[in-house]
Amino acid sequence: MKTKADKGPKRKKVEFEFQAPDAESVFVVGSFNAWSLQKHPMKKGPEGIWKKAVILAPGDYEYKFWVDGQWREDPLNQRCCANCFGSRNSVVCVRV
Repeated sequence: MKTKADKGPKRKKVEFEFQAPDAESVFVVGSFNAWSLQKHPMKKGPEGIWKKAVILAPGDYEYKFWVDGQWREDPLNQRCCANCFGSRNSVVCVRV
């Protein structure tokens, strides 16, 4: 018999968005996907806003957007931290 404790930690859907009407491709990249430049491609909406929903376990995650081969911080998120490259990463805090 399985109990709720057997299911593991609860996860939460986190919606990322980035406005870039002229971009050819946008990916959300971060500590939640081992900084993979291919794992989470975003989809462009009619207003030029790229979106991607990612299911994450509770915790704090650093991330950036990879826009046409260039790193971009999230302009909609004031939470950020310094990284080892001398720039900043955005931070999302997931709580359930």
